[in-house]
Amino acid sequence: MQSKTTIVYCHPYDKSFNHQVLMTVQEKLDQLGAAYNVIDLYKDQFDPRYSVAELAKFKDGDTTDPLVTKYQTGLRSSTSLIIITPIWWNDLPGMLKGFFDKVMKPQFAYVNTPRGVKGRMTNIKRVDVLTTSTSPTWYLKLFSGNAIKRVFMGATLKQLGIKQRHWTNCGGITNSHFSQRQAFLKQIVNQI
Repeated sequence: MQSKTTIVYCHPYDKSFNHQVLMTVQEKLDQLGAAYNVIDLYKDQFDPRYSVAELAKFKDGDTTDPLVTKYQTGLRSSTSLIIITPIWWNDLPGMLKGFFDKVMKPQFAYVNTPRGVKGRMTNIKRVDVLTTSTSPTWYLKLFSGNAIKRVFMGATLKQLGIKQRHWTNCGGITNSHFSQRQAFLKQIVNQI
């Protein structure tokens, strides 16, 4: 399988620093000549909610949402995943949680076994979660439960079968200086 990256972008405002992170990642992948696709949840007008009809299809891993099918196709052909999102209220935005709820269906993303969930997203060898937060990173880790590292990275992505999981946060974004934001962009360029 040819190496391909899927970028999941979750921010509604195209003048945000998250959008600058997206542009920086795309520029780096273009420089590398890397194949990639972007899932822009807001631009696609993805609906993160389950309808009654959608939920009725859940146990079979089926969907009524054509975007879910499209996203699954892109993810299945990817070897790496980059998630770009803010941290709101110490956790992932509801839109991104809904993406994982609706797209990572049984049979596609995992199977239930007597010992628990067994991930089927092993085609994705590495995930980079690139976040921004109003709170400093140390605060998120020490006083806010470290939800990104402990739950999202350490449970959700692990249960999907993704072995290499990396989180990089630009904390204190509201009070950051231009030089701090530039240093963060440089860090992620070197990381990709």
